[in-house]
This record gives sequence, C-alpha cells and structure tokens, in this order.
Amino acid sequence: MAERLAIYRRLIGAQVRGQASYRASFILDLVGQLVAPAIDVLAILAVFRVARTLGGFTAPEVLVMFGITATAFALADTTVGNIEKIREYVRRGLLDAVLVRPLSVLGQLLALDFTTRRATRILLGAAIFVAACARAGVDWTPARIAVAVLAPLWGAVFFGSVFIGAATVAFFWIDSGEFANGFTYGGRDFTSYPINVYSGVFRRLFAYSLGFAFVAYYPALTLLGRPDPLGLPGWIAWVSPLVSLAAALFAALAWRFGVRHYRSTGS
Repeated sequence: MAERLAIYRRLIGAQVRGQASYRASFILDLVGQLVAPAIDVLAILAVFRVARTLGGFTAPEVLVMFGITATAFALADTTVGNIEKIREYVRRGLLDAVLVRPLSVLGQLLALDFTTRRATRILLGAAIFVAACARAGVDWTPARIAVAVLAPLWGAVFFGSVFIGAATVAFFWIDSGEFANGFTYGGRDFTSYPINVYSGVFRRLFAYSLGFAFVAYYPALTLLGRPDPLGLPGWIAWVSPLVSLAAALFAALAWRFGVRHYRSTGS
C-alpha cells in the first residue's frame, strides 16, 4: 500500500511540476478559475436587485447555501473532476494501457490528469461561505461549528460520487458528456439556491430522490436556525453524511461494474 501511494504521489507531483513550469500560463489559469464563481455570485445578487427574498431567504442566507456548494464542488472538482476525461480514454483506446498496470484504474486516471489550477475555487468558495455566514448573523454553537466545517467535506464526497458515477456511463455510451454534465454542473447549480424555489417532479427527483437537497440546503438551515419551509424536521440536516456515504457506495459499485464490462477497442 505504501509503495502504491508513493507512485501516486510521484504521478501527481509530475503533473504539478509540469503545469507550474510555464509560470505565466499557470498564474493566468489560477486567476481564470475565479471568474465563473464570481459571475455566479453576481447572478445571485442581480436577483436580489429586483426581489427582497428568494423562497423566503435573504441574499446572505442564499449565499450561505451557495458558499457550501461552491466549496464542496471545488473540492470534488479538484480531486476527481478530471475523471470526465475518461470518455477520451475510452474513445482512443488509451484505457487499455491503464488496465494492464498493477494499480487502481480510478487512482491512475485521477493522478494522470490532476489539475491544480482548480484549487483557487476552493479558496473563493470558502471565503464566500465565511463572509455569508457573518452577514447572515449565524449564532455559533458547537453543533453549528461542526456543520460549517463538515458540510463542505461531505458535500465534496457527494459531488465526487456524482462525478465518478456519471463518468461510468462512458463505458457504455462514449458521447455521454452532456448527460454527465447535467448531473455534475447541473447539480451544482441546483444546490446553489433554496430547493423550495423548485416545484413538482423536478424538486422531488433532484432534491430528494438523487439527494442534492442534503448538500447545502439542509446544512444551511441548521446554520441559520431556520425551519424548513417544506415542513421536514430540523434533524434532517444530520442525514447529509449518510446520503454522501450512500452516493459514494453507489459510485463505487457503478465504477466496478463499468470497468468489468469495458470492452477494449480491439475486442
């Protein structure tokens, strides 16, 4: 195990050194990664230019949800987001070379395409989260401190599971990029707002059946000391870690199923 970890560290180290070798490009990439989250924040603020509340929540309260989502998604995107490239590996037959090596297929794919420039999004998401909590007047207790620290982490586990689970579709459907993006980036956008602004089948499917409500909405309600407008009890926020673990288990099973049923370009 220690030898394998050392190999992964070397692979990731090589990626980091290679990306940092062109310093100007590397710095521009780091700065460029801040643009998309900043635009998303401006979009939320633009909504509140014409409305005092959104689903009964003020701008700082919505930004608490956005901050949790932004931090969690950035953590997942930095660590496992490059699994999206598996479509190219399958299409070009490069996955065959990965399979014959005595290392985890998933571990190799994540290490070979590790990208450091996305890390700046983690810092921006965390900064937005902290500032929003301060503006929303969160009354800090030990339980709320625990939620504030852990919510982005279990949210990252959830989003990472979505990345891996959605990428598994590429084993059977190579042109599945837009399908996968609907759950990864679409899920990020969905969790950035209060789920009570959605309605009908859409909310039941994404919020509860797929579990996206437990990424930011219910942890944010706990931090804000707000009852759920949809009527669920306050303890429901503590189900979030279990939802993330269930998502991780599903992603692991789906990944193993996909690898076992992968058919090489030469088969």
